[in-house]
Amino acid sequence: MSYDDFKMPAFGVGPIYVLSCLFLTTLGIMFRDRGYLKVGCAERGRLFFVAFGILFLLGGMYLWVHAVVFQRINEKVRERKLLTTGVYGCVRNPVYSAFLFLFTGALLFAANYLLLLLPILFWAMLTLLMKQTEEKWLFRQFGEEYLTYCRKVNRVIPWFPKRKS
Repeated sequence: MSYDDFKMPAFGVGPIYVLSCLFLTTLGIMFRDRGYLKVGCAERGRLFFVAFGILFLLGGMYLWVHAVVFQRINEKVRERKLLTTGVYGCVRNPVYSAFLFLFTGALLFAANYLLLLLPILFWAMLTLLMKQTEEKWLFRQFGEEYLTYCRKVNRVIPWFPKRKS
């Protein structure tokens, strides 16, 4: 088998993940707006939800812009280069993380505790998709270099890199 048998698509599982999360976020907000989710409504803490919603939206935009515009991830994929610096030094999948943050921000604006179960589902979906697809492709392409990177940097939740042991 050649490398081309394992070639990672330019968009990976992104469209599946993003469209699924968009659909569920929209559905959740519609249910809340139509009064189907009166349980979990947090009108008294609405300001808290909105403030955190803004932070999540800004964080998502920051991740996306840095990964796509400044670090040019699409170019690096075509060039078959493993990107491990910049936002990729804080999270292995900043584009997907950006969408997780954006959808969570939108759900926070709805100020309903029940809707905050959706980001947990989004995280689980993303983790499963990554393990079954892109992480396998990246390991086949970069081998031990990728495994070392995985040990240092979180998959979805941005965090400071782990120190070398």
